Amino acid sequence: MTHLTETPENSEIPLVPAENSEAPAPKKDRRVLRAVLRWTAAVLVLAAAVAASAYGVVESDRGDLPGLATESDGRWEYPRIERPPLPKGAPAPFAEENLREEHFADLRALVLPAPKGATADRKLTGRDGWLDTDGYLAEYDKDHRRELAENLKDGGLRHVAARGWTMPDGTRTRVYLLRFNTGAFARDYRRTLTSSGALPAGVERVDPDHALRNNTTAVRFTYLRVFGEQRPYGKERVRFAYIDAGDVMALVVQSDDGHTPAVPFHQTVALQNQLLG
Repeated sequence: MTHLTETPENSEIPLVPAENSEAPAPKKDRRVLRAVLRWTAAVLVLAAAVAASAYGVVESDRGDLPGLATESDGRWEYPRIERPPLPKGAPAPFAEENLREEHFADLRALVLPAPKGATADRKLTGRDGWLDTDGYLAEYDKDHRRELAENLKDGGLRHVAARGWTMPDGTRTRVYLLRFNTGAFARDYRRTLTSSGALPAGVERVDPDHALRNNTTAVRFTYLRVFGEQRPYGKERVRFAYIDAGDVMALVVQSDDGHTPAVPFHQTVALQNQLLG
């Protein structure tokens, strides 16, 4: 809040005869008095105007004032996102009676939609919206693909649904949802991924990214593991995240030339997490 300096009291201005003078104030002093009063009134009017302007600056929205508009923080514009309806009588994935933590909604409808301005990656559409296992495994380095394929087969993988897109600045995003027989199988597979050292293709070293830990966007009963590629990058810088959500494990991968801020990646992960929760 802007504080205004108080206008001096009129008593501070000498308006009385000089000391030891008993004569009445001359006409010149009365003219001075009137001038002082006029200037005092003008100062009060000016002070009121300044106060009104200051209040307007404080109370107005920043975007309404020239030069004070807040710059974009890099978030993408996603369409309105709603969870798909459940079949009649089916419980939510984390309902008490749903011991298998099963998502009964169509898995393909649980994949995050692309943001405004994106170009779709048709290779991830799959057949009837289902991606084959090799399409998912192609995201990882070749040395781990066979081992991961065996883990998926033994771990009761049911379906893979995916979506990918490229933004006008060249940033690429891929989202994979893997549905298993139970939540326990999904968690076991994710632990295998993180313990085996399997990384997205072209990535050699990563650091954990804790930006979404204890975030207000966190979803109950789900679990996030987020990583960012260490320097020096290869042809692209890669960020990726795993989401445990009942019988579904999600992989979100984003790659760019090193210029894209982390905000759209974190936004994408948080939205996919909420959609699965």
